[in-house]
Amino acid sequence: MFVLIAREARPDAPGWPGRRALALVDALAWPVVWALLAWHAPMPGALIWLVTAFAVLIAPLRAYTALFANHRYWFTTWLWARVLALLMLIAIVLKVAMSL
Repeated sequence: MFVLIAREARPDAPGWPGRRALALVDALAWPVVWALLAWHAPMPGALIWLVTAFAVLIAPLRAYTALFANHRYWFTTWLWARVLALLMLIAIVLKVAMSL
């Protein structure tokens, strides 16, 4: 494969006490949220089962990474919290700009 831009490998995540337990909670919580959202969303039944099956299949992989390859696990909650914080900041700036 021809690579135009070679990216460096992501560095290992820093370790701290309690990181494995918190990573396991994070790893299992997101697939549960996906499945719950699928079951409460107005969509066709086949799609609900597809999302649920994906969540059930991906949860053990995420849990394995969180427990046994913890230095490679990056928190999903932290990622989405940053995205939501950025969107909130944009909304506040737009609200202030519109009120001037």
